[in-house]
Amino acid sequence: MRATPACARVVIIFQCKKYKGSITPSQIRDFKGAMQGRADKGLFVTTGSFTREATRDGAPPIDLINGEILCDKLKELKLGIKTKLIESIELNAEWYKNL
Repeated sequence: MRATPACARVVIIFQCKKYKGSITPSQIRDFKGAMQGRADKGLFVTTGSFTREATRDGAPPIDLINGEILCDKLKELKLGIKTKLIESIELNAEWYKNL
């Protein structure tokens, strides 16, 4: 008898919001409702932030990515950005007065 390899299938649904404000619990609940029976996991990405209430755990599991984390990941993976280190030099006027 041949052994059948076990394959894991994970369905992930994601939602992205371009926001300056905060994602509310009702938006997370709506997303959870859309996931119900359709996905094993969710990913909610926003350029804004999440209210404390919106970050509370619940089933099904949802990973929350706010604007700060998103920027860090884009920088880390070098996706669509360039980084520059800029040096700023200022004269110390007090030092020159004592010459």
